[in-house]
Amino acid sequence: MPTASLLVCDDSNMARKQLLRALPADWPVTISQAANGEEALEQLRAAHFDLLLLDLTMPVLDGYGVLAALKAEGRAQKVIVVSGDVQDEAIRRVKELGALAFLKKPADPELLRQTLDQLGFLRAAPSAAVPTALSEPKVSFRDAFREVVNVAMGRAAALLARVLGVFVQLPIPNVNILEVSELHMALADAQRGNGLTAVCQGYIGEGIAGEALLIFHDSEVADMARLMQWQQHNHSSMEMLLDMSSIIIGACLSGIAEQLDVSFSQGHPQILGEHASIDELIRINSQRWRKTLAVEVSYSIEGHDIHFDLLLLFTEDSVSLLTNKLAYLME
Repeated sequence: MPTASLLVCDDSNMARKQLLRALPADWPVTISQAANGEEALEQLRAAHFDLLLLDLTMPVLDGYGVLAALKAEGRAQKVIVVSGDVQDEAIRRVKELGALAFLKKPADPELLRQTLDQLGFLRAAPSAAVPTALSEPKVSFRDAFREVVNVAMGRAAALLARVLGVFVQLPIPNVNILEVSELHMALADAQRGNGLTAVCQGYIGEGIAGEALLIFHDSEVADMARLMQWQQHNHSSMEMLLDMSSIIIGACLSGIAEQLDVSFSQGHPQILGEHASIDELIRINSQRWRKTLAVEVSYSIEGHDIHFDLLLLFTEDSVSLLTNKLAYLME
C-alpha cells in the first residue's frame, strides 16, 4: 500500500519524466502531476499531498508564485524545489518562501533519495514495498530539447549573476523549426538601425553545428558596462559586449554539451556589422539552414532596464543528430 502522496509540478513533460524516474524505486507513493503552478494550486486545494516537487520557471504561474500563494493561504505544504535556475539568490528566495530543500535539474537519484530520507519521507516505507506504477508523460523532441536548454540557460544565468552581482530573470525558452526565409526575417531587425547590436559565435561538435547570436539593445549597453565595472578599464563598449557574450554563450553551450555528452568547439565571437552581417551569415549558411532549429532565450536583469536575447541556430543536419542524442530521454 502507498505510504505517501506526491504532486510533481513542472511544465516540461521531459522534466517530469526525469523526476519520476529519479524517485526511489522502493518508495510506495501515489503520484499526481501538474503542468503549471495554477494547476498545482488547484490540486493542493482539493486534496492533501504529503510532498510537492516544484519547478520554478513555468507559464501561467511560476514556482515562486506557488510558494507565495501557499504562504499567503497559510498552507503548511512540504515543498522541495527542483529547478534549472541555480542562482544563489533563487535558492535563497525559495527557502525564504518555505521550501524545505532545493535540487538542481536534472535531479540526481541518489541526492533525491538522501533528501527525501533526511526529511523523513522514506522512514515509514517497508524495504520490500512495491511502488505504485508510474504514468510517464510522452516526450516530444521539442519538449526534450527545450528542457535541455532550460537547464543550460539556468547555469549560464548563475554564472552571469555571480559576475555582475545581480539576479537574472529567466524565461521559458522558445524552440522552433524555421525555414531560412523565416529566419532571415526574424534576424533582419538586428541590423536595421533600430538600436540593436548582435554578437555572433559559431560552434560545432560531433556533427552538431550552428551559430549563437547574442542581441543587445544599444540603449542598455552603458548600464551593462557600469554593472561590469567596465568603465574602469580603457576598453570600448564593443569589447565589453564580446566579453559578456563569451560568458553567456560559453556557459549555455557548455550546459547543453554536458547533458548531450558532446564537446563543442567555439569560434571567435564577432560583432555583426563590424566583421560580418546577418545577410552574409545567412548567405554562407543557407544550404545548411534550409530548416533551422532556432532556440530563443530572453534574459533580463532584475532592478535594471537591461534585456538581451540569446539565439542558438542549429543547422538542419544537426536536428537528426540531436534527436539521436535525446532519444534515451524521450523513450
